[in-house]
Amino acid sequence: VNATDKGDKVTKHQHLRYNPLRDTWVLVSAHRMKRPWAGQVEKPPEEHIPRYDPRNPLCPGNTRANGEVNSDYDSTFIFENDFPALQPDAPDPGSDQHPLFQSKAARGICKVMCFHPWSDVTLPLMKKHEVLKVIDKWAGLVEELGTKYPWVQIFENKGAMMGCSNPHPHCQVWASNFLPNEPALSDRCQRAYYKKHGEPLLLQYARQEAEKKERVVVENSDWLAVVPYWATWPYQTLLLPRRHVLRITDLTTGEREGLADIMKRLLTKYDNLFEISFPYSMGWHGAPTGTHLKEDNSHWHLHAHYYPPLLRSATVKKFMVGYEMLAQEQRDLTPEQAAEKLRNLPEEHYKTRENQEKEGGNEKEG
Repeated sequence: VNATDKGDKVTKHQHLRYNPLRDTWVLVSAHRMKRPWAGQVEKPPEEHIPRYDPRNPLCPGNTRANGEVNSDYDSTFIFENDFPALQPDAPDPGSDQHPLFQSKAARGICKVMCFHPWSDVTLPLMKKHEVLKVIDKWAGLVEELGTKYPWVQIFENKGAMMGCSNPHPHCQVWASNFLPNEPALSDRCQRAYYKKHGEPLLLQYARQEAEKKERVVVENSDWLAVVPYWATWPYQTLLLPRRHVLRITDLTTGEREGLADIMKRLLTKYDNLFEISFPYSMGWHGAPTGTHLKEDNSHWHLHAHYYPPLLRSATVKKFMVGYEMLAQEQRDLTPEQAAEKLRNLPEEHYKTRENQEKEGGNEKEG
């Protein structure tokens, strides 16, 4: 059997793929994409978001629910979450516990970071130097909060479909006195791989994907964005630096500029897929901080996960229900098919093109 036949077998027939970051398997059922779909497939009308809304609590100069007034910011803006999931002074539940009813103290701090003063822009529509300011602020927050807390989670929920309650470009930063489940699992898997193979898992993976090319969506001299071999969500991507980097704070000026470039390109392709503002949840994972700063974390490699829910159109999303909840993760579209679709999309944002066409039409009429 030659390599092409093997590849066809993997692409056309159901099979399992291993996720080394979570020590789990995903079921890939490529043939299911052929099944008929009776759901809605047309593009929904573009939601009109005003640039400034006096009722939007994230806009510059507006009053938030707790009475605090936002500064009249013109770039990024950071404030403590008015309804935090973690607070720094929670009491300790004590140690006298039954093994089936355990609890521990959870302490931390939650911040909100606005990317831009305008509500009608998103990261792909921002200028590269504006995205760079966001990256610099991310690194600053990890440095600041990481002196005390072992984990600093930067995450962005974009779009109402991902539970984002506010149409304004922003993310959240939660720092905790514990290592949460996902990074704890990732830490364990990366550590075991490093011990066995003598090289960081994701550094080796990035090099392999750069050579294979079939799952690469966008790349530049410092970064690589791929649909991972083990992806669960239809258009999930993994953003990786080419150099061995432990934390976002370790990125050089050049790498930060490269990151601004690749984020804009990746997120533009996402928006162009169904010509909508593409919903997703994303977040950064890097080596733990706090007391872990003194430890050897060579097994870690900085990366960002993007988890978008859409599958067939702007309105048809993948549901993680039934088999996924009770048995294991499953996907229909293969990662290779998803990467090819994204890779072949233009890097000019559809809104930029539409605006140029409108301006061109106005000039003709004039």
